[in-house]
Amino acid sequence: MKLDDRLQADCQQISELSESTLLLMNNALVDWFILVPRCEEIELTNLSFEQQTAIFKEVNLVARFIQQTLAPDKLNIATLGNVVSQLHIHVIGRKQSDPYWPAPVWGQAESRAYTNSDITKIKNAFEQFHQSQP
Repeated sequence: MKLDDRLQADCQQISELSESTLLLMNNALVDWFILVPRCEEIELTNLSFEQQTAIFKEVNLVARFIQQTLAPDKLNIATLGNVVSQLHIHVIGRKQSDPYWPAPVWGQAESRAYTNSDITKIKNAFEQFHQSQP
């Protein structure tokens, strides 16, 4: 399945999971991950209950990774798709110290790209975390 051009341009791939591709939004000011399920459906609720359950297991995996390694004050989990219709799920660790707090992360002008070294560290940390999960 082809990744939407906008997701391709705005994100770095972190991992291939059973049901989804895990992306990292290329903005180091906030811990912002995106799961892109491998399906043609654009609405999460139109998937079978079994597919939804499998995808939510991955959402929970990413949420636990964020909570245990990045220490957010709050998690934001959302499926919007108003701009990018391909089904994707945002899993965002928010901190009161992030420059957007408490506003939404969408549409903010201020941004800072990750370095290649930072992306490699995040990929490695996620893979280690993922492998350690039962």
